[in-house]
Amino acid sequence: MATHVPTFALATSLAVFLCIICTTSTSVHAANSRHGFSVRLTHRDSTNSPFYDPKETSAQRMGNAARRSISRANRFRNVLDAATSSSSSLSNTTAGAELITGDGEYLMNISIGTPPFPVVAIADTGSDIIWTQCKPCADCYKQDAPLFDPNSSATYRTAPCQSKPCVSLAHDGSFCSPKGDVCQYQVRYGDGSHTSGDVAVDTLTLGLTNAAAGYVAFPNIVIGCGHDSSGTFSPKASGIIGLGGGPGSLITQMGPSIGGKFSYCMVPYFEAPEHTSSTMNFGQNAVVSGNGVVTSPFSSSAVVPTFYMLQLDSVSVGSTNIPFKSASLGGSGNIVIDSGTTLTLVPTDFLAQMSAAFESQVNGTKATDPQGLLSPCYVADSTLKYVPPVTAHFKGGDVALRPYNVLVPMSDTVVCLAFYGLDEISIYGNIAQQNFLVGYDLLKQTVSFKPTDCTKN
Repeated sequence: MATHVPTFALATSLAVFLCIICTTSTSVHAANSRHGFSVRLTHRDSTNSPFYDPKETSAQRMGNAARRSISRANRFRNVLDAATSSSSSLSNTTAGAELITGDGEYLMNISIGTPPFPVVAIADTGSDIIWTQCKPCADCYKQDAPLFDPNSSATYRTAPCQSKPCVSLAHDGSFCSPKGDVCQYQVRYGDGSHTSGDVAVDTLTLGLTNAAAGYVAFPNIVIGCGHDSSGTFSPKASGIIGLGGGPGSLITQMGPSIGGKFSYCMVPYFEAPEHTSSTMNFGQNAVVSGNGVVTSPFSSSAVVPTFYMLQLDSVSVGSTNIPFKSASLGGSGNIVIDSGTTLTLVPTDFLAQMSAAFESQVNGTKATDPQGLLSPCYVADSTLKYVPPVTAHFKGGDVALRPYNVLVPMSDTVVCLAFYGLDEISIYGNIAQQNFLVGYDLLKQTVSFKPTDCTKN
């Protein structure tokens, strides 16, 4: 069946930040949170985001997001290489953590401590550790928000060496302090940036999308309290909230209280500004069910448990089915699903076959990406009459993509295939996930996709 192309408004990456308001007066204890709760998502490049730059055009934002995707994928590969190398350790290269050096796709406003202290941090399904800059900070990067003062929190406690909190961050570079009494962490990044400090536990508070419902508080969450952090970090954020599959991530730490379930629904950025608010759901609110649901098993890498990996068998472009093969990721899956990567990264030979199939069936005028990043590209006007349907065939079911999941605008008049060739690692990015309710069940180890109008979710 022919797939007709809707009018393309300029879209940038589905980089969003989690806007969580923690000032309401009603609380929900973590023990009751399994019933479900939701937090609100706001696009990184929307006018409501602190990252918004009015001087940038929409095409420039899309180009920046594409470049972040490529950089992010290379860093993912470096993490895998370091984890499997006998001469490297994860204490020197932390899975996903280097992704926050100016190229994160989400911001998460949380509160830490008692009373709650607001913290703006990059939220990332491609990393695990939760850390923020703390007072005193011997060498901190400049941040716009005040630093967290652990002395002001009645529930803050440093973690002793060999304690459970210390062990839980071993994957993320925890070690015993020189004095042997306090557990510490250290994360170094490929660009020279770093963060180090104390491993601690404190209460972490999330606000709810329904303001009348108040907020939910999680006691004894393991965090890194950074006293030495410098490099190319953005002043807009003050740390990272890891949402990956490793033991130190927020998702894993909340595990029993949310039943191991979370989901998100990403609104395409070309929607009107008043419709760009998205949601992230936890517990029963995160259940994906009903007609049209496709469920695929996921696995974690044996060497880097952070990543959620799916088995992609093939991709169909119109009448052409292309088998998918990718580099080993240290597990049974062959592609990482990641909300923080904009483009979908695939092997170069696969992309060549996919592009050839696409070009042979599309009905439109060829063009060149003015930013020199993506191909093939087409003039985004009335001459673009037909785009072949693209379907991702995962183990467990088929996910049919829409034109806006496949093509992205790189200028006012040019759209390009939202896939990029990279042999070292494959990533199913967030453009492909727009207008899908994507649910993770850590107990069943499945990821579910349901076509959804995310403006109404």
